[in-house]
Amino acid sequence: MARFTKFIVGAAGIALALTGCASNTTNSPSPSTDDTVTTVKAGYLTMCSDSPYPPFEYEDDTTATGYTGFDVDIMSAIASQLGLKLSVIDTDFSALQSGLALASGSCDVGGSAITITDERKANIDFSDPYYDSLQSLLVPVGSSIKALADTAGKKIGVQTGTTGETYTEQNAPSSASIVTFPSDGEMWPALQAGQVDALLQDYPVNNQHVKDNSSYVIVEKYQTDEQYGFAVAKGKNPALLAAINSGLADLRSSGDYQTIYDKYFS
Repeated sequence: MARFTKFIVGAAGIALALTGCASNTTNSPSPSTDDTVTTVKAGYLTMCSDSPYPPFEYEDDTTATGYTGFDVDIMSAIASQLGLKLSVIDTDFSALQSGLALASGSCDVGGSAITITDERKANIDFSDPYYDSLQSLLVPVGSSIKALADTAGKKIGVQTGTTGETYTEQNAPSSASIVTFPSDGEMWPALQAGQVDALLQDYPVNNQHVKDNSSYVIVEKYQTDEQYGFAVAKGKNPALLAAINSGLADLRSSGDYQTIYDKYFS
């Protein structure tokens, strides 16, 4: 791995994220309406998610949860199968991918375009994969950057703790500066303001930015063979994990998965 100059921009503390989540939960798991699945808040399936990360999760005050997106719609459908309502808590991604938010009992499930990796499996139990993804490089239209190789001496924005950050560290020129952000909610404005020269992150998210603003373009995509999974606390809720997997299978067989997919990706 090459050496890089690395800047840290506005990282949210894990302890703060967990404190914010705790006020929305009970002190101990309460039985849900299902005989086998237990949840941290009676009558609800609570999902921790790092928002905004469109089109997977972003705020929408017209919905019951206050959020919408592919992850939100999929998990809302699974909650309904269990006779539960979905509750969404905005949580720092580092606390999600490390398993801390789940282990603390802040939420039942993590849903935030979380790539399944062997490292994360050490701290998280993952559902069956529900989305195949890849990485990409986003730049302003007219940029001299046409590929990752052109970022020598440039600033590349990445999200802390993500596979996009890892890919950038392993593949960008050694003179590139990696600027880390806690979420896309800070990365995207930084690119628009010219504080970074490019963003390297999951293709669907960069593609959403292109759809929303034609002044930006994806110049490269990287086949990283990534798959997203929903996360539950390691070894603590096998019944919920089984219910999520069963729910995903039911959504696929009924055609509801395809309907939700087409809503965000067609």
